[in-house]
Formats: sequence, C-alpha cells, structure tokens
Amino acid sequence: MTSVVVFDYGFGNVRSMVRALANLDIDVTLTSDHRQALEADGLVVPGVGAFAACMEGLRSVGGDMVIKDRLRAGHPVLGVCVGEQIMFERGMEHGDGEPGLGLIRGDVELLDADVVPHMGWDTVEAPEGSVLMKGVEHERFYFVHSFAAMGAAPADMSTDQIDFGGAEEHVTWCTYGRSRFVAAYERGPLFATQFHPEKSAEAGAQLLRNWIATF
Repeated sequence: MTSVVVFDYGFGNVRSMVRALANLDIDVTLTSDHRQALEADGLVVPGVGAFAACMEGLRSVGGDMVIKDRLRAGHPVLGVCVGEQIMFERGMEHGDGEPGLGLIRGDVELLDADVVPHMGWDTVEAPEGSVLMKGVEHERFYFVHSFAAMGAAPADMSTDQIDFGGAEEHVTWCTYGRSRFVAAYERGPLFATQFHPEKSAEAGAQLLRNWIATF
C-alpha cells in the first residue's frame, strides 16, 4: 500500500490532513521519526502560524534535513500553507527576513489587501502542464493566510547537493486584494500549496490523488 508520512513538528493542522489522506486509502503515519519520513513514498509538511516559529520548530527536530534528504533522493515532498512558505528563501514577517529552506527563490510577504487574512474559498490560475492541478484547474480551494510568496523561481540548491535536472517549474497563482501570489508550486519532487487541500472538499482530494500518482 502507498505510504505517506505527515511530518509532526508541532506546527500544522495535522489531524485533518491525516484524515484526508486516510480517506484515499493511503497508509498514513503522523510522526517526526526520520527513518519513517525518509522511507515513506510521500512526505507532507504542514504548517500554521508564524514563518519563523515554524522554521524553528522544523529545525529543532531535524525536519529541514529530512526534507532536503528526500529531495536529494528524488522522493516527493508536499508543503502545505506555511509548509509551502518555508520552502522559499525568506519570510518577511519581522521586516528583516527570516531564512527559509531556500528550495524556491522568492520572499514571503504580507498580502496587500483591505482585509487580511485571506480566508475562505478562492479560484486559482493553473499553468499548462500542472500535475497537481490536473482536472481541478477551475475549482475553488480553501485559503487561510496573511502572508504569501509574490514570486517564484528555481533556486540554486547546489550547496545542498540537490539537483532537479531539467525538471520544469509550474506555478499556480491566486489574486487577493492587490496581491497576485503563489498558490501552488511544482518542480521535480518538490510540491507545495498555499491553500489547504485537506479542507478543499473534492477538489482538494483530487489534488492529493494527483500528487500521490507521482510516487
């Protein structure tokens, strides 16, 4: 049976993600155990709250190394909400910037909108060739966030000895207020969503199926 680990580092709506995956007949485990996280077919990195606190929590249990070890081996990782944001270079919540994992080039900034947080269902702009968004390009997904990445580009991961080769980058966008931000990101084994697929009804379930199909 296909196995997925939801990485438990103290920051994330983990129970709803575990339920969503279990409903797809996936062998899902909630753990921070490195061996299980490395050996599973897929790894989900959830995240809620502040960027800096999530990064501190992730590093405290060695989750940053688990993620990079998996990507180095070409094994799929899915970051969700702040779990997506920490894949970027910096989070700007405190002005001077908190370092992220640096797996995607770009900064995570405060949304420019009259009402923040962005909370509720919204449509996205999916690119041609997206694996995650196949069949749900025109569906709505559930968002809860005040910060987001306003741009994305392939990062230089040579210092971590991670090489995605010629893997194409696919960026899905969403517009809220005056901000056009990264709603989902795909490149090689690295996948991430700003929205919550586990709270996005059938559209979210299909996105998770699409991700699982890449294993």
